[in-house]
Amino acid sequence: MINKQILIEIMITVGKKILISFVLLTYCTFTHAQNIPGTERKQLFDYNWKFNQADNTTAQLRDFDDKAWRSLDLPHDWSIEGKINPKNPTGGGGGYFPAGIGWYRKTFKAPADWKGKKISIYFEGVYMNTEVFINGKSLGTYPYGYSSFSYDLSPYLDLNHENVIAVRVDNSQQMNSRWYSGSGIYRHVWMTVTDAVHIANWGVAITSPEVSSKKATVLVKTLVKNETGQAQSIVVNTRLLGANPKSIGNGQIKINLAANTEKEIAQTITVANPLLWTPETPHLYKAEIEIIRNKNVVDKTVTGFGIRSIKFTPENGFQLNGKTVKLNGGCVHHDNGCLGAAAFDRAEERKVELLKKAGFNAVRTSHNPPSEAFLAACDRLGLLVVDESFDCWKVGKNKQDYAKYFNEWWQRDLDAMVLRDRNHPSIIMWSIGNEIVERGTPGAVQTAKMLSDAIKKIDTTRPVTSAIVDNGKDWTVMDSLMAAHDVTGYNYHLSSAPADQKRVPSRIIFQSESYPKDAFANWQLVKNNPFVIGDFVWTAIDYLGESGIGRWYYSGDVPGEHWEHDFFPWHGAYCGDIDLLGWRKPISHYRNLLYNNTEKLYMAVREPNPEPLEIKTTWWAVWPTWESWNWSGYEGRNIDVEVYSKYKKVRLYLENKLLGEKPTGLEQEFKATFSVPYAPGTLKAVGVENDKEVESSVLQTSGNAEQLKLTADRKEILSNGQDLAYITIEVTDRNGIIQPNAANRLNFKIEGQGVMAGIDNGDIKDVDQYTGNSRKAWHGRALVVIKSTHNAGEIKLTVTSNNLEQKSIIIKSIQSNL
Repeated sequence: MINKQILIEIMITVGKKILISFVLLTYCTFTHAQNIPGTERKQLFDYNWKFNQADNTTAQLRDFDDKAWRSLDLPHDWSIEGKINPKNPTGGGGGYFPAGIGWYRKTFKAPADWKGKKISIYFEGVYMNTEVFINGKSLGTYPYGYSSFSYDLSPYLDLNHENVIAVRVDNSQQMNSRWYSGSGIYRHVWMTVTDAVHIANWGVAITSPEVSSKKATVLVKTLVKNETGQAQSIVVNTRLLGANPKSIGNGQIKINLAANTEKEIAQTITVANPLLWTPETPHLYKAEIEIIRNKNVVDKTVTGFGIRSIKFTPENGFQLNGKTVKLNGGCVHHDNGCLGAAAFDRAEERKVELLKKAGFNAVRTSHNPPSEAFLAACDRLGLLVVDESFDCWKVGKNKQDYAKYFNEWWQRDLDAMVLRDRNHPSIIMWSIGNEIVERGTPGAVQTAKMLSDAIKKIDTTRPVTSAIVDNGKDWTVMDSLMAAHDVTGYNYHLSSAPADQKRVPSRIIFQSESYPKDAFANWQLVKNNPFVIGDFVWTAIDYLGESGIGRWYYSGDVPGEHWEHDFFPWHGAYCGDIDLLGWRKPISHYRNLLYNNTEKLYMAVREPNPEPLEIKTTWWAVWPTWESWNWSGYEGRNIDVEVYSKYKKVRLYLENKLLGEKPTGLEQEFKATFSVPYAPGTLKAVGVENDKEVESSVLQTSGNAEQLKLTADRKEILSNGQDLAYITIEVTDRNGIIQPNAANRLNFKIEGQGVMAGIDNGDIKDVDQYTGNSRKAWHGRALVVIKSTHNAGEIKLTVTSNNLEQKSIIIKSIQSNL
């Protein structure tokens, strides 16, 4: 059983930000019943599992011999560890990764103080078709790989001997996804220990019915369960806390619970001068709720929340705390690049950091509920969320996808999403689907109403939406389906919004998916129409699977979109604003410049056509454009230089010689293109305001690759077996300038208290494995992700390459101070 110190260490993701991390810790309800000796309410159950990627019909048995199985910690994705191969049954949709069947087993001793307690096991997510056993007894099956679920272990635990949890995971029925899913127990597992009188799982709902800067009312609803054979008289005590331990509001109520019943208790608490949650000021509160019986606290939880109001109208669009906010959004899948689907807390947090840094203020979790760690990071760092449930309803897109389970499971899966996620202030809409195949039929309208009604039985504070795409017929055929939603998501159809709103004046619209190349046109539609609340590009970040979307190619290559042909070795999507390393592509800087004032000047170079061949782009692609002025072989030939600017004009210099000046106002879409005869040297773009040069952006031709530069996102991580450090490797010339054409083979060696969790270079045509100790650089870059062990100490990463000076970096793995 994990001890309290390790549990705290697991959930603190940024060691040097102890205070912030503690807020995250409490926000995610990783809490303890303080007065029950030796008993933690929620205990991390990630460590010391046995795993075997095969099917064995006796592996669920208590006395099964698993000594030869691999030992590992969770979260775990076995697909990312495998070889990318065109023969793998996941196909291009799944990135050609292996899938199959795997078994997990964990042996543990139930402590004596669990006697008389309610013990349950909680899985945050397992992909997919999961069956869980305790001591050989099947607890049930769960097909959907993105839902969280739990089982009561109390009747089956042996307090005198060792117990065995066994989990069978079946991802062999392919294809079941249109993108990379991963395989296995890829999110956290918890053991929950409570009294027979306790707060139900997902039993706390917190809303703010009235919000102003001077006063807010906070409504706390608590579902209390009495799982004893006798009536119980209890007190529900609720305290609201801010950033410091001082209470900002209290509520107490005494109730009677009949035997084997449950009751929801509502408490309204007034908060004076509340700090309101916004993406810019993501203030968080927490609610401590105690169940008191006979003057003893028998259960206690801590639930995080934010105080904020949301409102959607055609006249004012989306309003947060009374202020209209336009959504600069991006769609994301759930994978973490070279880590696969494994939802390490730090990986999920870093994803949110990358989105924020790129200028996004909103994210759509396409096309499934995300991890709890991702939503916690959105709350803490300030990112608005459209939380999505399904990619299909009754009619499938793949033979083995969720349509097989929809009729039987939709209610449980939808309830799981809303009940689990409803207290996150970052979530502003619930999405019930994406590009449903049966759209345009009366059956789809009925299903949409059914799903919407189910959500509103749990949460009436947020609107219901889904992503709707043209079916090749008259777009107005979708009106009846759109009417079943509170807010309408348009996939690739925002140009119809002005005419649609005249036809249906009550309609509120956002573009739930858009092509990256249409950034300016979409920004104009969002900016100029109050009923258009935002645009969500497909996608914000590159992802595995859906192989070939966003690709460019050369004349003579096989043409077509990603669904038309097999484009192996492409095994992922290159349509993201951000690549798999975290590097922001030029389109990211352009989009940020449109929506925000944090960036006003950027320069990049369009890759020239390799004559006599020509570059071709696909629907989701933009022209391959790089931060590079290294074009050997093109001397004297014109190369297009793009400058994005919020200044009135820009000037371009090569070796301090003025090449020209161009306007970059609204009429020019804040963009200028200079055709420059290539010559090596220093290229400089300058923003001009009132004829004064006020800001510059520089690209410099680098020399030959001679050095390595290693940069860590953090120099200290926690020795909890799960914390991560991301090490970016750059190949540079002797002066430290990155060599953008470098493709050197890099070799990695790690020493000390860490392991390599993943390696990458951002090239989704490179089929080298994402685990291992060697990878080529791509455009001069690569990435190594280091994971801590359970021991504190130094971690040393050494990178070597032929003809390059080796380089090392040291990361410290430390114990928590809490």
